[in-house]
Amino acid sequence: MSPWLLRYDGFDPASEGLREALCTLGNGYLATRGAAPEARADGVHYPGSYLAGCYDRLTSVVVGHEVVNEDLVNIPNWLPFTFRAADGPWLGDGADVTGQRLELDLRRGVLTRTGVVVDGRGHRTRLVQRRLVSMDERHVAALETTLVPQDWEGTLTVRTGLDGRVTNSGVARYRDLDGAHLRPEGSGGDEEGRMWLRTRTATSRIEIAVAARTAVVRGPAPRAVRVTSHDDLVEQELEIPVSRGGQVTVAKTVAVHSSRDRAVSDCLDAARDTAAHAAGFDGLLRRHAAAWRRLWQASDVEVDDTEQLRVLRLHLFHLLQTLSPHTADLDVGVPARGLHGEAYRGHVFWDELFVLPFLNTRFPQVARALLRYRWRRLPQARAAARACGHRGAMFPWQSGSDGREETQLLHLNPRSGHWLPDNSRLQRHVGLAVAYNVWQHYQATGDVDFLLDFGAELLLEVARFFASLATFDRALNRYVIRGVMGPDEYHEGYPDRDGPGLDDNAYTNVMTVWVLRRALDVLAVLPERERAELLERLEVGFDELELFEDVRVRMRVPFHDGVISQFAGYEDLAELDWARYRDTYGDIHRLDRILEAEGDSCNRYKASKQADVLMIFFLLSPEEFADILSDLGYAYDPGLVPRTVEYYLARTSHGSTLSAVVHAWVLARVDRAASWRFFVESLRSDIDDVQGGTTAEGIHLGAMAGTLDLLTRCYPGLDLQDGVLRLDPELPVGLDRLSFVLRHRGHRGLRLRCHGRRVRITVPPSTAPPVTVEVGGRTVRVPAGHDRVLSPAPGDRWDGGPCR
Repeated sequence: MSPWLLRYDGFDPASEGLREALCTLGNGYLATRGAAPEARADGVHYPGSYLAGCYDRLTSVVVGHEVVNEDLVNIPNWLPFTFRAADGPWLGDGADVTGQRLELDLRRGVLTRTGVVVDGRGHRTRLVQRRLVSMDERHVAALETTLVPQDWEGTLTVRTGLDGRVTNSGVARYRDLDGAHLRPEGSGGDEEGRMWLRTRTATSRIEIAVAARTAVVRGPAPRAVRVTSHDDLVEQELEIPVSRGGQVTVAKTVAVHSSRDRAVSDCLDAARDTAAHAAGFDGLLRRHAAAWRRLWQASDVEVDDTEQLRVLRLHLFHLLQTLSPHTADLDVGVPARGLHGEAYRGHVFWDELFVLPFLNTRFPQVARALLRYRWRRLPQARAAARACGHRGAMFPWQSGSDGREETQLLHLNPRSGHWLPDNSRLQRHVGLAVAYNVWQHYQATGDVDFLLDFGAELLLEVARFFASLATFDRALNRYVIRGVMGPDEYHEGYPDRDGPGLDDNAYTNVMTVWVLRRALDVLAVLPERERAELLERLEVGFDELELFEDVRVRMRVPFHDGVISQFAGYEDLAELDWARYRDTYGDIHRLDRILEAEGDSCNRYKASKQADVLMIFFLLSPEEFADILSDLGYAYDPGLVPRTVEYYLARTSHGSTLSAVVHAWVLARVDRAASWRFFVESLRSDIDDVQGGTTAEGIHLGAMAGTLDLLTRCYPGLDLQDGVLRLDPELPVGLDRLSFVLRHRGHRGLRLRCHGRRVRITVPPSTAPPVTVEVGGRTVRVPAGHDRVLSPAPGDRWDGGPCR
């Protein structure tokens, strides 16, 4: 199979949700799951569509308590399309597709469905459907359906519609919550093939307007058109005379606008106008395919293995459908499950930590827009910090429309059926991820204007919060951070304490020190006048900067048995009988649910859901980590990191798709075979739905981006600090050759090819200055329009010449 195609043959109800999620089409503004156009939400199919940043808040009653949840809204369904042959039953209601093939063209962003529709009257009709969500015109989507009667003639009746009766019901464990976010505002249509539907969200009052233009573009003209309109549904029926073997092609062109759009007076007028003036399907496809071609040229990643390449392209495809260049014009964050379903209610967590590094060097304007999403929500983060008695900005674990804490107070364990307290809002480390991304963006772009615009303020406010979160313990003679949760998520408190929260989570403490160091670095980068103005505006005094300096050299990092402790007191927890639980349950990814259903708790055991301590080694180089420990006055030996990795690897259930990404990274230089196994696990996590049904609720965007980042940063040893392109390739077992493009200091489409420890860099023609490249301590400047072959291995030649 081509590495540009994802193909499914036949129909399997058990895997339909997975297929619909992986066949989602989107453009960063609008996305629609790959459900059949005739399908309704019925427990097998779920035809959801979503607008980036379109949230609504509703109140539900759960176990006697009022619970408020904000959701990414399932907007009106624009897909509905069905037909019947003569007086036979409708497709989806008595007529079914046989020999179905679903084919997603990743190169062009087109979903094609083929098969033969057979009904109970014996009619057979050849079906070909093509679908796109335009990457060229973000408000436009289109569906083209070609029908060929194989053994009948007479009247072909086509029914198409716009359906506002949808709810948020795509995640089973949320169905006890209110999901009716849309309020009807009317609909209409005419016999010229035009339809429209207007809705409004219940509490956020966002207007959503959908308009459609339906036309027979090949075949006989309809001899009758009927329109049925209700407040929340509009449908058209077209009666078309057909002959045996004759072809009929019907095109449905759809426009979606909302009241959040810019340069729009009325979203319904805009939707009607956009639908009326949009090109035909072929014209839309040409411009759509050209837009995708430009995206692939800017972000291409290649490996030798065809199947791995296909899945990598699937990951990049979904990353770009969620966060495209259109995103740069929107006020949106990184939804952890993409725009592909309703898991996590479409909220923004810390997954940007895994996503932005790849975007920084391909689409920096998109990365900057995602950071601006956080900056716009600084007022809420500052208010949250003040409410807890702290300075600076405390970002929420789950964010949505306005930056308030969206983390639920209760969560459902589907294994036991119990609603349990949810303390995950104590994961303060989300702010550390925000600050880390600010610094990484600056390092990748070298743009001081970014820091002056808002980056420095964002990083400094996070640093202020963590400096004030730390308290000085006189007995330890060190600063400590109490009452938080780490990335692990299995541990939310101590088994012998009533209240939630842990003390001195190592990841939180170490990264606090790192952020304080970077805050001081940023202040040093800024011109003197701008630095003084920023400190004055934020009311940062000399005493607070002194606190930064003090905390960064006196923070506590807990240890036990020659390894870093996940948190203070970790060594007192019991060991888990891993073999027994694997033998009993097989899949123990969600060990927390298993233990709770048994009346037990992960809080009692040395057992982690995902990487926690090891996140330190994911984000920091060994040199950076050793430097931090040395400044803190701790002894460091080269064996500390591998001992710590081995210790926690044996005690992790990998209940998050992010865990395999992190483990692949930290093992890359110490156990290349194990690193590759974790990489392959990450690569297959969604396409194989390794967590047993979760992908159907939305793809795991952080893991998808993480696989791309592993190939383009970790394995090549890519480092962009100080404007120098540093590489130290160490390809794992299983990866012979690697090629990718990036954008660096004015150069677009700069290509790197790795084979063993050798690197070939090709700099396309441009007016930008030469690229400074360092491989294995040897440095060369490569002018635009040239390439070089570099290798750190003794005796390997250095070669160069013009681009070929």
